[in-house]
Amino acid sequence: MKKIGLIMVCAMLAFASAQAQYKFPAIDASVADIAYYPVGGVVAGKPLQVKVIYSRPLKKGREIFGATGLQPYGKVWRVGANELTEIKFYQPVTIGGKNIAAGNYSLFAIPDKDNWTIIINGTLDKWGLFYDRDNFKEKDIVRVQVPVKTLTDVVEAMAITFTPLPGGANMVIGWDKTAVEVPITFK
Repeated sequence: MKKIGLIMVCAMLAFASAQAQYKFPAIDASVADIAYYPVGGVVAGKPLQVKVIYSRPLKKGREIFGATGLQPYGKVWRVGANELTEIKFYQPVTIGGKNIAAGNYSLFAIPDKDNWTIIINGTLDKWGLFYDRDNFKEKDIVRVQVPVKTLTDVVEAMAITFTPLPGGANMVIGWDKTAVEVPITFK
């Protein structure tokens, strides 16, 4: 009788663990991505110089930049969605004539019609954009203006990539029919 009871208990435990279900969250509407410089450097085993971790919001037929856009002109934007976009410099760099130590920073922008103000900031590990409320400005490392380029093709999912420059790279941010290049010089 003890054997039958033991067998039944074991069978119930086995059945219960086989029935265990995990509730995983659905995929986020703005998927996370990583941009590296050199592009493809991780796969090729090259030493990295810059890494940007960000979420890629989608256009989905919406107006993106402008007075009635998702991102109004003149307002601080976290350059992506969800958590703050994080940029890591693996060595000291110069942006807009300002020296920046190797390390992790956040990336913001203030889009306007003809140029954007790019902000490298010391705030990390925050969700959402509370730039004005949380005194983020006190941690600004550099602000630099860069001209807007109009693209012929729509970039559906906001994207960041890099193009090489002598002694550095351009960080290229694109979404909708808008792109900007942020020159980075490596030291």
